[in-house]
Amino acid sequence: MSNSSSISHFLLLPLADTRQLQLLHFCLFLGISLAALLGNGLIISAVACGHHLHTPMFFFLLNLALTDLGCICTTVPKAMHNSLWDTRNISYAGCAAQLFFFLFFISAEYYLLTIMCYDRYVSICKPLHYGTLLGSRACAHMAAAAWASAFLCSLLHTVNTFSLPLCQGNALQGFFCEIPQIIKLSCYKSYLRELGLIAVSACLLFGFFVFIVFSYVQIFRAVLRIPSAQGRHKAFSTCLPHLAVVSLFLSTATFAYLKPPSISFPSLDLAVSILYSVVPPALNPLIYSLRNRELKAAVWTLMTGSFQEH
Repeated sequence: MSNSSSISHFLLLPLADTRQLQLLHFCLFLGISLAALLGNGLIISAVACGHHLHTPMFFFLLNLALTDLGCICTTVPKAMHNSLWDTRNISYAGCAAQLFFFLFFISAEYYLLTIMCYDRYVSICKPLHYGTLLGSRACAHMAAAAWASAFLCSLLHTVNTFSLPLCQGNALQGFFCEIPQIIKLSCYKSYLRELGLIAVSACLLFGFFVFIVFSYVQIFRAVLRIPSAQGRHKAFSTCLPHLAVVSLFLSTATFAYLKPPSISFPSLDLAVSILYSVVPPALNPLIYSLRNRELKAAVWTLMTGSFQEH
């Protein structure tokens, strides 16, 4: 029996048993993180430098790219360090910080995806009111509300989780610090308070999910009524990337947190953690740039301009 006050560090799940596989995992994480940094960095630079991209949709996309960078920088560097140096340790304070920042960025991403859905809804279903409902001040307020709500959510969950007494050792079944893995180490029934907070958060997130589904039903109804094929294609080109990102994010995160304990084992937990914490931030820039001509052109202009300068 160990108490949380006596735990100075946690042991993360090793990604592999052999040295060769550890180095392979290091190279894979390095490639994924570089792709995420490059893709999201290009989006941020293109939107910031391209004056024709200073619209609500691209403003929120810039914020989304910041959350993707935050997610990658919070989880991947420690996993790479452990694989390279063949260690599993993470300090108690480091684990708390990692959990806080991961929840902060992942919560902000979900809130921003909901706001981006509202942006697409107003743009397609209420185009005459777009300038009024999504002016620069309104966009700034919505983005600030998303970041502030994410901060409050992550703070509550982090404080609540790390106030639990831990009686099941210090070995976490994950490559980074997550709430479900820390709860598994808590004393009997002491985790009920955190589960209650998770239930409240889940209800709130489900409300956002219902809003997203309702909005897209209205959006697709409006798009299908557009007479020209070119108009429908343009509308779909701005909606489908967002819908793809939402689907990827929600499906992996929901499975990670709501899968039954009966199908929970280390290799599956590891795969699911990577799917919802590492893969979406790396794929989001690719999904958006493939379907959005304006963004693709701005990124290409940014890259070719940089090359010409050098």
